[in-house]
Amino acid sequence: MSTATVPRTATQTKVVQARNVSKVFKRDAFEVKALDDVSIEIGAGEFLALMGPSGSGKTTLLNMIAAIDRPTSGELLVLGDNIFRFSDGQSARWRNEHIGYVFQTFNLIPVLTAFENVELPLLLTKLSAQQRRDHVMTALKLVGLEDRVNHLPKQLSGGQEQRVAIARAIVSDPTLLLADEPTGDLDSHSATEVLDILKRLNEDSHKTVVMVTHDPHAASYAHVTRHLEKGMLLPPA
Repeated sequence: MSTATVPRTATQTKVVQARNVSKVFKRDAFEVKALDDVSIEIGAGEFLALMGPSGSGKTTLLNMIAAIDRPTSGELLVLGDNIFRFSDGQSARWRNEHIGYVFQTFNLIPVLTAFENVELPLLLTKLSAQQRRDHVMTALKLVGLEDRVNHLPKQLSGGQEQRVAIARAIVSDPTLLLADEPTGDLDSHSATEVLDILKRLNEDSHKTVVMVTHDPHAASYAHVTRHLEKGMLLPPA
C-alpha cells in the first residue's frame, strides 16, 4: 500500500464492497477461475490501482464493478446497489448514470468527431441539445481539448484520443471512474498527461478512481495499490 493519504474531501462511504467474489469461465470442457474468493472495499474519493500480471483477474474485477460481467459466486455492492439483481436493461441504465469507463484502446468511433464521441452517453438521457453541448464542452475543456471538437480520431494523437475517451467517460458526471490500462498504448509524455488528468479528477472533482495498470509509475498516482495474482487478491503490503 502506498503511503499517500486520501484527500480530506473523501468520505468514509464505501463505494465498492466485494465479498468472497469468484468468477469461473467455462471454455469447452475446461474451467478457468478468473477470480478466486476476492474481498475488497473501496471508499468514496479513493484512487485505487489494481496491479498484477496478465490473466490475474484485474479486468474481470473492473468489469464486475461496472456491471458488465457477473460473478459466479459471492456478493458485490456498488454504490449500495446489488447490481447483479438488475436485468440487462437496468444494468445498462445504471452504468450510464453512475460509471465512467476508460479503455486502453480508446474505443472511439472513427467516423464521429471528438464532440460526437463525447456526446454519445448523453444521447440516452433526457437532456436537451443545448444541455448536451454544454456538458460536452465542459468535459472537453477539463481534458484540454476544447479546440479539437471537430477533429476525427484519425486526426488526433494517441494521447489526444485517450483524453477524448476520458471526456466521454466523465461527461455524464459519474460517481465512479474506471480505467483499464489507460496508459498502455501511450508514449511516456502522453501517459503522464492522462495520469495527471485522472489525478485532477480525483482530487478536484472528487471522483472515485479505480485503475488497472501494469506500470508502477502509473500506480504511484494512486492512494492505494492492491495486487492480484492468479485471481487472488494479495494482502496489502
